[in-house]
Amino acid sequence: MSVAVCWFRRDLRLHDNAALYHALRSGYPVLPLFVFDTHILDDLNDRSDPRVGFIHRSLVEMRENLQKQGSGMLVLKGKPEEVWKDILARFEVKKVFTNRDEEPYAIQRDLAVANLLGERNIPFHTSKDHVIFGHDEVLKSDGTPYTVFTPYKRRWLEKLQSRISSQPDENGVSQPVSYFLKSYPTEKYFSNFIRKSSLTAEQASLTGGFPSLETLGFTPSDMAVPSAVVARSLIRNYDQTRNFPALDATSKLGIHFRFGTISIREKARNALVLNETYLSELIWRDFYSQILANFPHVATRSFRPEYDRIQWRNDPAEIEKWKAGKTGYPIVDAGMRQLNKTGYMHNRVRMITASFLTKHLLADWRIGEAWFAEKLLDFDLASNNGGWQWAAGCGTDAAPYFRIFNPTEQNKKFDPEYKYVRKWVPEFGTPMYPRPVVDHAMARQRCLETYKAGLEKGKG
Repeated sequence: MSVAVCWFRRDLRLHDNAALYHALRSGYPVLPLFVFDTHILDDLNDRSDPRVGFIHRSLVEMRENLQKQGSGMLVLKGKPEEVWKDILARFEVKKVFTNRDEEPYAIQRDLAVANLLGERNIPFHTSKDHVIFGHDEVLKSDGTPYTVFTPYKRRWLEKLQSRISSQPDENGVSQPVSYFLKSYPTEKYFSNFIRKSSLTAEQASLTGGFPSLETLGFTPSDMAVPSAVVARSLIRNYDQTRNFPALDATSKLGIHFRFGTISIREKARNALVLNETYLSELIWRDFYSQILANFPHVATRSFRPEYDRIQWRNDPAEIEKWKAGKTGYPIVDAGMRQLNKTGYMHNRVRMITASFLTKHLLADWRIGEAWFAEKLLDFDLASNNGGWQWAAGCGTDAAPYFRIFNPTEQNKKFDPEYKYVRKWVPEFGTPMYPRPVVDHAMARQRCLETYKAGLEKGKG
């Protein structure tokens, strides 16, 4: 039978999903698909990587919900282009729907698949889903992308308010809402999922099977994943409490945004009502996403090319102490140990630890970026890259390079009673705690001189 395929990637949910909505309205029965991409899996160092387990559990939940609809899900492993060749040999695919991913590898992957489908005259429809505004939707008056956050945010908010319509809330009461934040009512069309009873025996077995973690080459992790349920009071008080790492006052929704187990539109609607500062954090996601899409060189090089002339020290012993949380600077060490133990680090501390690596130890920001990419449950290339380049001073931020966090002062300001430090560094205050790996005053001066020398290169 003829089918439309909805290819899930970083959008692991059935509700309020743009690509799924368009697939369900395509006129063809919809076959849900997920591919465990071996290009990505093979690059992971940890065979118990908790992110793979999280994806696996999310897919199990999706499949269970699909089974309630009398449907199923095709979950396969391999290189996407090869997997698609196999799918096209087994199913009569008429249309393919998916949500856009603008990371460099994803763009190459989708182009290859689109070309493959194009050879067979199969349309490849892509939708915007993991951001509110795409890379070409919030632009300057001359049509060029913003490279500074504050004017981008101003224009973002203007665009959000430019189209207001109504949508029923959970009680069925009509409420004004921006057109750009309206949900896609996928549930209305669930009857259009493919029915397993209409498949051949071979097709039914494919949609009924499900690779185990072990089949994928991984083992379960005992690392806990933060809940997708967040108290409204936490968001309401976010601007007052978010900077204090000893408090449980951040949403920890990063992993759910990264893999799309929650809707960005739904969370933005709530933030618009509850807390402007939290909404700003969501706008930062859009900002860094459009930076990566419009300036793809940032994935491997500095946004500002002149910063690639800086001579990094890259001392292996110091870098290892930073990774292990043994620098002798309490808030830095607490942050790194929290990351290594839980896959999460408080947002304020991410800035402090990144600044310390790049400015105090003069280690290349790409080293820290790669470590966070390996360890963070909520790793997102655009946001991680943007944050690290901000810390190193080589990114889009308008502040001069001589902004250097003093970790001791940061500790006094945001963890004055050392509650956060003592939780993660129990030997703090004892002879067992290491001496500082570097003197702050000396490191600051060395950083200023090194940056200045690097930026002056080639000026003539």
